[in-house]
Amino acid sequence: MLSDKLKNHNLILASGSPRRQQFFKDLGLDFEVRLKPVHEEYPKRLRHFEISDYLSQLKSLPFKDDLKPNDILITSDTIVWNDEKALGKPSSKEDAFNMLQSMSHKTHEVITSVSFTTASSQKTVNAITKVTFKELTEKEIIYYLDHYKPYDKAGAYGIQEWIGHIGITSIEGSYFNVVGLPTHLVYKTLNSMV
Repeated sequence: MLSDKLKNHNLILASGSPRRQQFFKDLGLDFEVRLKPVHEEYPKRLRHFEISDYLSQLKSLPFKDDLKPNDILITSDTIVWNDEKALGKPSSKEDAFNMLQSMSHKTHEVITSVSFTTASSQKTVNAITKVTFKELTEKEIIYYLDHYKPYDKAGAYGIQEWIGHIGITSIEGSYFNVVGLPTHLVYKTLNSMV
């Protein structure tokens, strides 16, 4: 199994997200969490998965000089692609409200990119999931924002929370990708690296 193959490697997850950390535990992997600040800005010319790929790779840069030969650093970024623009984490309640309203009664894409960085190489993969919301009422959006405060989530929602239960009518692609990590791709990529 993968955990045996990784015995001689040190897996470093550069994410403070409790959801991503739980995924690694669920995959049965030994890992350590290391965090370094990074200014998450990207060139405006980038579109779609180019944005999350860029940000995922950007997050690895502060670690570049620290990596030992047996280290595998994992960084990732999730965006919501809606109406030809990227939605990141909301900056305010009003911003979150506008995001959710813009996705109401429509299909958007959740894109997560994951970068695997070693002392000598880097590989980036991404997953795209299509998510469709029913028509959300203003009352439902306000209730969700007041009770769940999803300000740390791309697109201002968590599929595993109340709004996902009452609002999502269909999903095409990986569910775990929408929660924050395409676990099947992480497993596959690590297997191919060791």
